[in-house]
Amino acid sequence: MNMTKYEYKNWKSYGVTVLLIILLTIFLKCFYRFFDSVNIALLYLFPVLFSAVRWGKGPSFFAAGLGVLAFDFFFVPPMFSLTVADLRYLLTFVVFLCVAGLTSNLASKLRKQFQQAQQKEANTAALYALSRKITAISDLEVLLTQIIQHFSETLETKAAILVRSQAGEIQVEAFSQDSMDWAIDESHLSIASWVYHHLTIAGRGTEALRESAQLYVPLNTDHEVHGILVVHVGHRTLPEMPELIRIIEALADLAAVAISRVKLANEAKVAQVTAESEKLRTAILDSLSHELRTPLAAITGSVTSLLEGEHVFTQEDRRELLLTTREGAARMNRLVVNLLGMVRIESGMLRLNKQWCDIEDVVGVALMQLRDSLANRAVIVDLEPALPSIPLDEVLIEQVLINVISNAIKYSPEGSEIRIGAKEEGDVLSLTIADQGVGILPADRERIFEKFYRGSRTKHITGTGLGLAICKSIIEAHGGHISANASQEHHTGTVIQISLPLRLTEKGGDSA
Repeated sequence: MNMTKYEYKNWKSYGVTVLLIILLTIFLKCFYRFFDSVNIALLYLFPVLFSAVRWGKGPSFFAAGLGVLAFDFFFVPPMFSLTVADLRYLLTFVVFLCVAGLTSNLASKLRKQFQQAQQKEANTAALYALSRKITAISDLEVLLTQIIQHFSETLETKAAILVRSQAGEIQVEAFSQDSMDWAIDESHLSIASWVYHHLTIAGRGTEALRESAQLYVPLNTDHEVHGILVVHVGHRTLPEMPELIRIIEALADLAAVAISRVKLANEAKVAQVTAESEKLRTAILDSLSHELRTPLAAITGSVTSLLEGEHVFTQEDRRELLLTTREGAARMNRLVVNLLGMVRIESGMLRLNKQWCDIEDVVGVALMQLRDSLANRAVIVDLEPALPSIPLDEVLIEQVLINVISNAIKYSPEGSEIRIGAKEEGDVLSLTIADQGVGILPADRERIFEKFYRGSRTKHITGTGLGLAICKSIIEAHGGHISANASQEHHTGTVIQISLPLRLTEKGGDSA
């Protein structure tokens, strides 16, 4: 029968104890003339103390008994005999054994406390290392891989995590390096299935499968089992298992909490995406049922009037009806563009096609598309001369300007001014659009860039609340910034300020 590691270590401690007694005896036999019997007896306490600190009570009591025999045989008259000529030495032997027993007991307790402190420190370090390693992980597959790697490195053994599939079968999800054949063993799957259903630990050192070479620990939180941890513990002795089980269970609890956190985070993301999708769907339906109705009614009415009253309307009347039709069509086009733009942003399909452009040309195109809506507004364009070209997606920035200027038209009275300005400020181009409208309350200035949010002063005016949200996404995709402030020159009104980098930036690459 092969000797186990624990048995080998046990026999080694006794062998070293015998060797220490022999070496000490040889030393004292050579120099015993310089020591009296009391000193010799005290020197035999050193192997006792050493054995107690190093190996515990068994080897220390063995050292005490062997030391008494060596002292009696080699140094107590008559020498080389276990008989005692002077009976007073018997009292010496008794006192020696009592002192040796007491000191070995104290030294053994000190050794045990030291080992417990070391074990607690190692457990704490292992828990801290695992928690620090998995704190920032948000991907479940990566998390399971990191957990298994940590278990394998900490315990220096093979480990695997088994989970239940949607079909209800137990399967291997993650395993330590070079342990695939061990991990997919059919016996692991059947035992893990039992552990999963009974929600209890099994394997070596436990009540179930006590003699197994594996340990099966459920990774559960609040009666929800996230998986089964399988650790190869080999043929470690049963006295070693309680402490090992404690550290494995502590690590398993931490791993279970981390898995639960990632699952809940993923579920929250799915719920958020679902809610946003439902909100967007509702907004689209609301837009189709309300926002499109007004321009459609205007277009239908104008076209019907032109068809039915061909000989009634003058040339000027026809022109006005056609302008109404074009304005309604343009409004419908802007609404559809905004809805499609939000869908592109939400799906991550927004891509930038950057070219070097003059901001004056971009502003001009935006104003040209809104010329009918701006007929009753005084537009003042104040662009700093000799502005440099700027890298941007011309179509998307035009959409931003159209949305912002459209808001200025919608929320300001007829005959009011709309000022558009641009100037170079360091490494950015600052573009401002100011109106003389109802203004935005301080509490609403940040939230108006959120999807579907409508300002407190503008809730009575129809709209989807998507325009500024789209503007923010486009500007930030360019590496810029957009903000809303109160007008400094008028008591009412809003100033939308847009900052765009004059140089290419990593954030403003080819994709948002």
